[in-house]
Amino acid sequence: MSSEELAGWLRLTLTIGVGNDAARRLLAAFGLPQAIFEQSDSALGQLLTPAQVKAAQTEPPGLSALLRTTQDWLAAQADPALGGRMIVTLGDPAYPLSLLATDDPPLMLYLLGQVQALAPQSAHQRSPVAEPTEAADGRGHAANGWPSRAIAMVGSRNPTPQGAENARQFARSFSAAGLTVVSGLALGVDGAAHDGALSAWPDAATADPSGRICTVAVIGTGIDRVYPRQHHELARRIARQGLIVSEYPLGTPPLAANFPKRNRLIAGLSQGTLVIEAALQSGSLITARLTSEQGKDVFAVPGSIHNPQSRGCHALIRQGAKLVETAQDVLEELRWPATVVAIESEAASAEPTCATGTLDTEDEVLRALGSDPVGLDALLARTGLDTPRLQARLLELELDGHVARLPGGLWQRMARA
Repeated sequence: MSSEELAGWLRLTLTIGVGNDAARRLLAAFGLPQAIFEQSDSALGQLLTPAQVKAAQTEPPGLSALLRTTQDWLAAQADPALGGRMIVTLGDPAYPLSLLATDDPPLMLYLLGQVQALAPQSAHQRSPVAEPTEAADGRGHAANGWPSRAIAMVGSRNPTPQGAENARQFARSFSAAGLTVVSGLALGVDGAAHDGALSAWPDAATADPSGRICTVAVIGTGIDRVYPRQHHELARRIARQGLIVSEYPLGTPPLAANFPKRNRLIAGLSQGTLVIEAALQSGSLITARLTSEQGKDVFAVPGSIHNPQSRGCHALIRQGAKLVETAQDVLEELRWPATVVAIESEAASAEPTCATGTLDTEDEVLRALGSDPVGLDALLARTGLDTPRLQARLLELELDGHVARLPGGLWQRMARA
């Protein structure tokens, strides 16, 4: 992309009052952005309001500085382990086809990571308003390299330990079955999903030699920022084995309004969405709604009736989302090719055990815990143990990963997803 072309796209995205919808009308009428800004007021007035025409005829403040910053970012010698850098626009052959089928595809996407997997369809660019095609190769990639077998995973930023473990195990199973896991790099379920997908990789230090994109993180900031800060190392791992995607210009801070908006991209890049633990007001339900509006499947993992983080999933199930208990449930529902579905999930088939035998039949404390969070007083009554013995046993089980301590003095049994 030339400097003039990049400047045109940046100007179009920065023009106040001209959103994606109006910009697409302009692109369809006049071609590339440079041509748009060469039009007369009367020509632009056929598609824009007077206020939009005035804004389009004025160079946005900060454009020159942003152009230099963006060029420097593209030209910088990144750590080889972090893959490459790339910007794709609506007219680019490497633009994800699945987003073209959505109501509000972004004008530009900033990419960091395994961009070499995104091979152009042909030597000629598509029109910015071209219709998407569905052809895919044997690796589960669309014709231009974007994953055609992708599952979105979203959920609470404050999941229970079991919810986080469920996300990790589901994602690991999906990745082992050849799917790409798409999420938002947020705390909680998002981070666990990315981590689970990465953990299925044969070599955590390098990209998959087959060229498959392991996981995609869609972020709500500029791609030169990592938010939250706790996920700095996770972002590096994703860049080594997948892609980080943003529609926002470099330097964009973590503004609250951007995160619900980016959810449409998470839904758009996926063939279905799995929700793991979500409160009734969770942003994850926005992603689920957008997925449903795009005609795709929504899946939800049920939880305890006493857990507020399960109520969003239960509401989705009442509204028609598919209840799932294992990764295999999702794979079969989506009717992936038999070579993918046939791969057994270790997480789905494993039975939890401990040194004394099966947990279900041998350990009295685990039997007393059941499946819901329980307080110490209730456990004392159920087991008949004295306080020191019960606390000692709970500590042993916690160290072995069989139980987790929750806020409020509660304990929860951990099971594999």
